[in-house]
Amino acid sequence: QSLPQQKLLTWLSVLECVEVFAEMGTARVWGQMGRWTIIVLIQLAKAILRLLLLLWYKAGIQTSPPIVPLNREQQQPLHPQDMEGSSSGKDQTYVGRRSSRVVRSLQSTPSLQSRHWGSPQQREETQSRRAEEMNQAPTPLGLQETIAESVYITRPLLHLLSLGVWGQRSWKPWLLSAILDISSLSLLSDLKDLNRRERAELRRRTILLLYYLLRSPFYDRYSEGRILFLLRLLADYVPGLGFVTRPLMDYLPAWQKIYFYNWG
Repeated sequence: QSLPQQKLLTWLSVLECVEVFAEMGTARVWGQMGRWTIIVLIQLAKAILRLLLLLWYKAGIQTSPPIVPLNREQQQPLHPQDMEGSSSGKDQTYVGRRSSRVVRSLQSTPSLQSRHWGSPQQREETQSRRAEEMNQAPTPLGLQETIAESVYITRPLLHLLSLGVWGQRSWKPWLLSAILDISSLSLLSDLKDLNRRERAELRRRTILLLYYLLRSPFYDRYSEGRILFLLRLLADYVPGLGFVTRPLMDYLPAWQKIYFYNWG
């Protein structure tokens, strides 16, 4: 990735990290007018950054979060002694004469922080495979797939526009957003030879369609009573689940009011 592309990904990640805090803080200081203003500005900035990545840098299907969090346990470097003998691997291990079992030699034992239970060769293969997966180039998108990804990127802006036109109690913003999400997924489903990250992103988007059960006005008119009844039933009759379901019942109304939790 080029340096400008990395900067765009960084700024996009920062926006996704602070969007909920910005919405809640602005609502506390400037009220509902300020809250909706900051929501529109953040969604507009995210859409512009994502469209630049899609159309200018050919970033393909964009994942969320844009920058994958670092797994320090998986990304630990090999011990310096392992690196010196990684070319041959024979100096790092000992093969039992009777059992033919491969064990690490005492000279190449790493420090306690980076110690693992596999053989050096297994760890090198695992790290190289993960590095290949992380560095895989994005799948090239044709015209249909580019339109589908553009629809997914601009869906929040169209939803906000429809909220301003028809109001928050109308079914039209809910239906418009659902149609755009389903259309984008159906157009992208024809794409073959996706890498692992892109397949995981499409699965994530498919699972997020369940959020429409929790989004107003569907939640207010249909699913709220059923969800609260189910949680209350689990809390009363399943031992131990009350520690999870009762706080969840108290949290749902607050979660429902935050746009970036619900629609972002």
